[in-house]
Amino acid sequence: MKFFLDTADTAQITALHASGLVDGVTTNPSLIAAAGAPMADTLRAIAAAVPGPVSAEVVAREAAAMTTQGKTLAAIAPNIAVKLPATWDGIRATGALAAQGIAVNVTLCFSANQALLAAKAGARYISPFIGRLDDAGIDGMELIEDIRSIYDNYPDLETEILAASIRHVGHIKDAAIAGADIATLPPKLLRALVAHPLTDAGLEKFEQDWRKSGQNFPSSGENGRDPTTPA
Repeated sequence: MKFFLDTADTAQITALHASGLVDGVTTNPSLIAAAGAPMADTLRAIAAAVPGPVSAEVVAREAAAMTTQGKTLAAIAPNIAVKLPATWDGIRATGALAAQGIAVNVTLCFSANQALLAAKAGARYISPFIGRLDDAGIDGMELIEDIRSIYDNYPDLETEILAASIRHVGHIKDAAIAGADIATLPPKLLRALVAHPLTDAGLEKFEQDWRKSGQNFPSSGENGRDPTTPA
């Protein structure tokens, strides 16, 4: 599974990209507004920090205007993927942009039918919103499973499933099991993936036993050889 960061905070993106675990970034108008800088400047900085795809969303709602805005966003950097909503106009704009070789991420997907239309229109990514479905009392993970089944039935559909609206680390595990290609998540949840109380307890026990032993860790070159080299 690939991990995208769902943020427009360039400091967070740069810091986490250094881990080697970040494959891309997703943004939306709310995240861009929170960044405080002009949209183009923010997107240009993110695209320079991460070589993977950076999703940038249009704000128009009519197909022709979406297409125009999408071209403008795609021209900011070569790794920009244009985000369009899963509406009739959004699907029409998806086809227009995809025909020109522009990567499209169809967002706000809440049904398998929307995902099928997006894939047929040529979307590079489909973003089912797991958390918002859960909030509405609907099992969001079932949507991931349904989309995976449909796409697998038709190998010519190359759209990747990008699990979005991630609320907790359990969503990430479940989305991976269900077959999502990508999860986009806030920086704090990427960091939280490594946390486990038994890992912390185990490390504490090892450290206690080591301190009690009175030993010192061998220095490089001790006994005439590098201790990291097998005897």
